[in-house]
Amino acid sequence: MYITCLDVEGVLVPEIWIAFAEASGIPELKKTTRDEPDYNKLMNWRLGILKEHGLGLKEIQETIAKIDPLPGAKAFLDELRTFTQVILISDTFTQFATPLMEKLGWPTLFCNTLEVADNGEITGFKMRTEQSKLSTVKALQSIGFETIASGDSYNDLGMIQASKAGFLFRSTDKIKADYPDIPAYETYDELLDAIKKAMV
Repeated sequence: MYITCLDVEGVLVPEIWIAFAEASGIPELKKTTRDEPDYNKLMNWRLGILKEHGLGLKEIQETIAKIDPLPGAKAFLDELRTFTQVILISDTFTQFATPLMEKLGWPTLFCNTLEVADNGEITGFKMRTEQSKLSTVKALQSIGFETIASGDSYNDLGMIQASKAGFLFRSTDKIKADYPDIPAYETYDELLDAIKKAMV
């Protein structure tokens, strides 16, 4: 009984903050969990920049509405779901992810939520649980599932290493060099194949 747990940004869809950094002309917002392993620190820093520039949820959602899943992502997910249950586990927020989940055919997503003021200012964020990716994988294992996990960033390493099989997907050279024991793939076909083999 397997559940495959996938990261979302960088694996199935482009990095939302990088897209918004480009759309808003604020290059500092390109920093992601590939650069800063401490997610709370990263998010508080981002919210400070948004406040400084007077930007809120509406502006970010306008950018997200124009983002499409990565080429091949929906077909990959559709095929994967024919032979294993799949849960997307992301540090993103419901308010960001919903339009992208629609484009991916509404897969199951576990993520977080933003605190938004009446004027649209993002005032804070509520994380679902500590170390949400690792905690989710451990919880699934505690109810009898074997997990297979894949992601691209520092915040994916916990769930990858705790799973029966785990893979890096389109990760950075630094992460691949720091974790040479984790198989790393660049194409959806390679990742599908690796997941199938792990389930034998």
